Amino acid sequence: MATTDWKTDLRERGYRLTPQRQLVLEAVDHLEHATPDDILTEVRRTASGVNISTVYRTLELLEELGLVSHTHLGHGAPTYHLADRHHHIHLVCRDCTEVIEADQSVADAFTARLREDFGFDTDLKHFAIFGRCADCRTGRPAEDAPESAAGAS
Repeated sequence: MATTDWKTDLRERGYRLTPQRQLVLEAVDHLEHATPDDILTEVRRTASGVNISTVYRTLELLEELGLVSHTHLGHGAPTYHLADRHHHIHLVCRDCTEVIEADQSVADAFTARLREDFGFDTDLKHFAIFGRCADCRTGRPAEDAPESAAGAS
């Protein structure tokens, strides 16, 4: 469970923490980077009557309220994570699909250059960079590899 007090966060914005909202928030917290379908599967472990449209509506509201954020980690549905976690860039391995979270500070020079050259302020919370992880580049099985310094998700 996240350290965020969702009930207070929602109340301050004029909303209640309904059972559906709590279940969706708990699922996003537990799964970390999850598609709406993944979230639905997790929610249905507790509440079998919840449908996909409820999940989508809830995620949309929670994102508008700044409680969750999404990114696109490839083709298909976006993935969601709690917004109260540190802002990070997603490094997505095209081979094994591992998602590594890197602090946004690794892109400081890049974002400064975009601001300087184009007057463009970046929003990196939706940013994913695709490539190959160290394990796939070396052919080493992931379970034998040391944990990344950037932090695995």
